[in-house]
This record gives sequence, C-alpha cells and structure tokens, in this order.
Amino acid sequence: MDRIFLSEMKIETTVGIWEWEKRIKQQVIIDIEMSADIKKAAATDQIEDTLNYKAVAKSVRKLVEESSFQLVETMAEKISELVIGEHNVSWVRVKVNKPGAIRGSKGVGIIIERDDKS
Repeated sequence: MDRIFLSEMKIETTVGIWEWEKRIKQQVIIDIEMSADIKKAAATDQIEDTLNYKAVAKSVRKLVEESSFQLVETMAEKISELVIGEHNVSWVRVKVNKPGAIRGSKGVGIIIERDDKS
C-alpha cells in the first residue's frame, strides 16, 4: 500500500474539558497518513490521478478550526471520518498532538488508524 502523508499541520482550535480551555484557542499538531495507489499518477504525472493532499489539508483545517472538541480522541475520530468519507481513501492514520497540555511534556495526544470498513 502506498501512503501519502501530511506532517505537523498546526491548527488553532477550541479543545479541552476545563472551562478556561473552552474560552480560548489552542494549537494542535496533526499528522495524517492515507492509503493511495500512486501508480497511475506516477505514470501520468497528473494531479487528477492521485490523492490531492492540498484538498485533504484544506478540509481537515476547516473541520478543526470550525469545531469545538472536549477530547483529542473525538477530534481524531472526526478527522478520520472526514478523510475516508470525503477523500475516498480506504485507510487513514491520524495523530493529534496537544502541545503543552501536561507540564514537563512536549505534548500529549492520540494516534488512531481507521479503514473504510470500521
């Protein structure tokens, strides 16, 4: 399986369980890997023949910026549903990192893998 990835997308959003977190924007860092058959695109050198990662990034950014989540787990799940549902991939791996959430830690978060059968 070929994979296309988006690495370290930094997005400002509302995320958290504490009242003060619900009133501010915080940065999350998102990594996404997606299944893609790139053979045809490699042969034709045409964007139409591959997964358009710019379109994926744009739709993920819109979802995250316009939403409010209590849990990074929910955010990751919604991202995976969006990518599979709107961008026609059969498998996705989503990592959501919330930097600074725990003192002394570079970040905390979740990594999930989903396919079009789950």
